[in-house]
Amino acid sequence: MQSNGIHSYYLLKIKGLVQGVGFRPFIYRLANEFQLKGWVENQNDGVLVKIESAYEVAENFRRSIIEKAPPASIIQSVDIEKDGIEVLDSFVIRKSETNSDKVTAVSPDIAMCEDCLHDFKFQKHRFNYPFINCTNCGPRFTIIQQLPYDRPNTTMSSFVMCTDCGGEYTDIANRRFHAQPIACHHCGPVYSLHENAGIVTKIEIIIDTMVSGLLAGKIFAIKGLGGFHLMCSAFDEQAVNRLRELKFREGKPFAVMFRSVESAKEYITINSEEESIITSWRRPIVLAEKIKDLPPGVANGLSTLGVMLPYMPFHYLLFEQLQISAVVLTSGNLADEPVMTSNAAALETFVDKVDGVLTYNRDIYNRADDSVVAVYNNKVRMVRRSRGYTPTPILTAMNTEGIFAAGAELVNSFGMGKGNQAIMSQYIGDLKNFETYSFYRETFDRFSQLFKFKPEWVVSDLHPDYLSSQFADELSRLYPEAKRLKVQHHHAHIAAVMADRQLDERVIGVSFDGTGLGTDGKIWGAEVFTADLLHAERNFHFEYIPLPGGDKAAEDPWRMAISYLYQTFGDEMLQLPLPIFEHVASKKIHLVLQMLKANTNCPLVSSAGRLFDAVAAIVGLTYQSSFHAEAPMRLESIANIEINDRYDFEILQEAISFRTMIHQIVKDVLQHEPRDLISGKFHNTMVEVIIQAATEVRNKSGLTKVVLSGGTFQNRLLSEKIENQLLNEGFEVYFPGNIPVNDQGIALGQLIIVAKMRQAELIR
Repeated sequence: MQSNGIHSYYLLKIKGLVQGVGFRPFIYRLANEFQLKGWVENQNDGVLVKIESAYEVAENFRRSIIEKAPPASIIQSVDIEKDGIEVLDSFVIRKSETNSDKVTAVSPDIAMCEDCLHDFKFQKHRFNYPFINCTNCGPRFTIIQQLPYDRPNTTMSSFVMCTDCGGEYTDIANRRFHAQPIACHHCGPVYSLHENAGIVTKIEIIIDTMVSGLLAGKIFAIKGLGGFHLMCSAFDEQAVNRLRELKFREGKPFAVMFRSVESAKEYITINSEEESIITSWRRPIVLAEKIKDLPPGVANGLSTLGVMLPYMPFHYLLFEQLQISAVVLTSGNLADEPVMTSNAAALETFVDKVDGVLTYNRDIYNRADDSVVAVYNNKVRMVRRSRGYTPTPILTAMNTEGIFAAGAELVNSFGMGKGNQAIMSQYIGDLKNFETYSFYRETFDRFSQLFKFKPEWVVSDLHPDYLSSQFADELSRLYPEAKRLKVQHHHAHIAAVMADRQLDERVIGVSFDGTGLGTDGKIWGAEVFTADLLHAERNFHFEYIPLPGGDKAAEDPWRMAISYLYQTFGDEMLQLPLPIFEHVASKKIHLVLQMLKANTNCPLVSSAGRLFDAVAAIVGLTYQSSFHAEAPMRLESIANIEINDRYDFEILQEAISFRTMIHQIVKDVLQHEPRDLISGKFHNTMVEVIIQAATEVRNKSGLTKVVLSGGTFQNRLLSEKIENQLLNEGFEVYFPGNIPVNDQGIALGQLIIVAKMRQAELIR
């Protein structure tokens, strides 16, 4: 493929997700196709290639890199420039260089590929080997300790390659050429099953033991890619209930791993977009609509089921022998603690609580939960961003270098700025206990080392009591030259979507969630803004209402129901024959009434999440939440989507009042209208609220782009209806695509706001 033109020397600088995805072997093979001399090497900030060729050949080579890149790679740029003369005898892969503070993207972990699934049964030294991998699949982020991505910089460094693996690693024609986690039965990691009877290490016996155990109702703790899981049969109600007791998880639904898409389709509806993502190399949990029930304890009454497919070799080995089509696979932790990663901790915690603990002797360096996604209106929406996605950076339209964003309190992730990238941490969780906060701090240290990050700007939420805010305070003391800033919670929500969608202009911003501290010192949670990356002016908000008991109200939806009922009916509410007065102790209700009348521990809130809580309790759906956002989820789950009617509300200047709606809902409850009808009408009301508010803002400002963010928009029914109706009304609609709409995206908004302030020279 060479040309007769004049030869020169060219450097190609490739940036993006180009390490840990088989990129150097790909370049090597492509260069040989083009009959080029030169070299390729990993550098901190990407891959560098030097070739000798005519210009038109170099350009064709560059285009081929973009067009034929490995499937898990993400190319951001391929720059080409002339370089000096160098003696080049062939094309070689050179040793990696660490020559700057710039960094390249780190590959997320990649599900087992079809080729390895084939090798599983045909390679003698890897027959049924549960750690088989190649340049196109296997562990990446969870084992990397520092860049560049080479075996000595991973937790595979202690495993010395055998002759067979070493030969494949150095053979350009082999799919495992420079596959850093390469291993086989002779030289790689091994599993150990710990039971009362002892420790088993032979994989065939481990599989047999676990298969028979699962069918007999046993529970196992098993080490996954990014942490431990707890596993039981998805068809054994007793085992599922026992697992709930073990996890102290009364109501939250479990995720289920099916052996195949075909078996999953017996229980869920799955469209082409959902099938594409559930079978992708990222292998997230996909939230899909149920069509058939597993035992009641799995989805626990919700209309959706979290479904995933096998992604580790061990999963395939297990299902090969298992006669059932699905297992419950939930994070290996207790209560609200982070998922466990160490063998010692898992054995100490679970050995007396489960029927077996499955470990292996390769360390997990970076903890990563399973990611969760949903598909709304045929678009993928992130719910939890972790394994398979982290730490792929979010590309932004401006310089983010040196900015650390601490994130929110719940479902936390933090962010670090490098160049025009926002590097978001994996899902951390709720920063409400020592264990999760320790995970947060540990991850900051590891990301700082991995990505050569030093904070120049430190930004957090306005709320001073968040542990993330307190960490930001500590960080600014540790780096006194770093500037300390705070960003309002809901402005960050809107800015996060703008950063993800690369918007830098004024928009209509709608932020609906639970709670966040407002600039007026009150608690916000349902706001309509005119916003850009620098400012957010509130145009509308839900009418303020007392939050009896503060944060306690999020755990007890009945408290918000009493607050709304008292606001609407006064003391006459006690005469209403509503289900809430039968199911909640009179003493508790009167105590909350006293708090409301005395205005004691009743901060004012304008929250969409708390309104959903109140309605769920008024209709008698749930009075106490056993997990975050349970009441809104159950309210959505029962909604009649065919209903077109809605309730009434009033827009009183900036405040949106729901007193009339509460009157009408109570009337429907007392007339024994079906709860699915009430829920359907309520959801339609929320849609109409947004339509009317956005239209008012458009009429005054001329803006037509609507950005929607906040945890309330994890509600599929609400999100799909509002998007469709806004589009019908001539608006442009923006939801996030690469980050969750919930508080996990807050850090990106914080980061981009500071980047914009710096760009505009509002801060120095």
